[in-house]
Amino acid sequence: MPPALSPFARAAADAVAAATGFTESDFKVEAPPRPELGDFAVGCFPVARARKQSPADVARAIAEGFTPTPLLASATAAGPFVNFRADRAAAYRWILESTIGGGTLIEPAGAGHTVCIDYSSPNIAKHLAYHHIRSTVIGHALAEMHRALGYRTIGINHLGDWGTTHGMLLAAYHMWGAPEPLTIDTLNALYVRFRAAMEQDPSLEDQGRAWFKKLEDGDAGARALWQRFREISLAEFQSVYDVLGIEFDEVRGESAYEPDMPGVLQMLADKGLLSESDGAQVVELPGEKTPLLVKTRDGTTLYATRDIATAQYRWNTYQFTRSLYVVDRGQALHFRQLFKLLGLMGYDWASRCEHVPFGLVRLGGRKTGTRMGNVVLLKEVLREAIDDIRDRIRASNAEVPPDAIEPTAQMVGVGAVVFANLVSQRDKDVDFDWERALSIEGDSGPYLQYSHARCASLARKAGGAAVWDESTRAAVVRLQHDAEWAVARRLLDFGETVRRAAEACEPHVICHYLLDLAGDFSRWYTLGNGDASLRVLTDEAETRRARLALTAAVQSVLRTGLGLLGMGAPDVM
Repeated sequence: MPPALSPFARAAADAVAAATGFTESDFKVEAPPRPELGDFAVGCFPVARARKQSPADVARAIAEGFTPTPLLASATAAGPFVNFRADRAAAYRWILESTIGGGTLIEPAGAGHTVCIDYSSPNIAKHLAYHHIRSTVIGHALAEMHRALGYRTIGINHLGDWGTTHGMLLAAYHMWGAPEPLTIDTLNALYVRFRAAMEQDPSLEDQGRAWFKKLEDGDAGARALWQRFREISLAEFQSVYDVLGIEFDEVRGESAYEPDMPGVLQMLADKGLLSESDGAQVVELPGEKTPLLVKTRDGTTLYATRDIATAQYRWNTYQFTRSLYVVDRGQALHFRQLFKLLGLMGYDWASRCEHVPFGLVRLGGRKTGTRMGNVVLLKEVLREAIDDIRDRIRASNAEVPPDAIEPTAQMVGVGAVVFANLVSQRDKDVDFDWERALSIEGDSGPYLQYSHARCASLARKAGGAAVWDESTRAAVVRLQHDAEWAVARRLLDFGETVRRAAEACEPHVICHYLLDLAGDFSRWYTLGNGDASLRVLTDEAETRRARLALTAAVQSVLRTGLGLLGMGAPDVM
């Protein structure tokens, strides 16, 4: 993915390239360590290495020979770096045209490419538990980021609807029955009961395997009951996805690949990759201590076998540039072996497949798990967060209109849970803290949403949203304070931030960018509380117009960034 630099950052790289005869891609553009040094720093190391010169000497020569351009006002040398200052009026105009003027700060770097993203992917007949939250919201954020970058994005819910666990549920149903109408609660209770009974009578596992064999062999009764379990589960899952505002481009279970199993096994055999181990069929992989099991001694397939067919289907259907599997880090071995096997099968696109692992999530200091029967339901966590925010709004903010309380509580409550699961680096474990997550202060989702609402409030007080026209274009010269420029300088980096976050599959990069932007805006806004000349709603008309436009740009980027994370942007809080 090429860098999505702003025109100003790209102009800095171009200036160094033009002065040295190198190309723009040879140089990395970054922010200087302190804002007083400049806006963009370009290291001269590639030139120094090639010419066997001191990087500081190269930087000094470039700075001394620099002539201001329409985008860059000046250049100075600082050790091995050339530090450039943007032409501020030009930067303000580009920012405002790219936000309130109908443009975009996000360059479509992924145009012409396709990314498949496998996420959420719960097992049917079980609750969508709280521990499903990270795959669901990380995957959704990655899908939104890639879409914003111009990728053709295929968000996939790969349901766990096939395998021995479903044989266990069928066995449990035939042993004990279940009250009608069937619900996800009764199905989950049956599964938990069967797992507990297996601890007392291990032979029950064989019954589960036998029922899955019937299912895989096409037994009509088993298939009909399994289909009913599946439909009940999908309806339950969808009710939670609706609350989260998540839609998938493809909902397709492991069962969809059942017809492909003979072909997969035959291909493995034809390539000499299969071997037998205790009656099962396995593949020995270079560098792996344990083989990959693809067919049990009972003759049934496994999710590894189905994952081979899944990967084949996705390539044949979408010809992806990237195929991402957002699955917890406990499955790292499985995906490493799967991708190795795809390579051994001769698929050069295997290198485009990526496991996107993440850490555990805990609620109340414990890991939840369906098998132990101690499930904390995701829908209950969301409902509790919404209820909590609704109570806070009613108790502390009389300005919120009655008809706005419910949608605001929904956006902020759901957003608080989503943000709390995205703000940490992906591979870190998350301990959900209610008070921290729901606070409008600190590193929280509600804080960002409150910042957006504050921007909207300023527009309302001004009598309407700012517009991009010739009057606003002329007024930007009134933006002279460093606090205003700190906000603008942050906005210049939004597109590159989205690109970096998508490339690394790290939504937390956007979370922290938005927190920094909200902090810059808050500092600027607070200065106005102490100095009337710095207020957004100052009496001086041209300055007011420019500051309202910059506020609207902040609001636009906050709204876009929150949307990339799967969060709403309320206008009142």
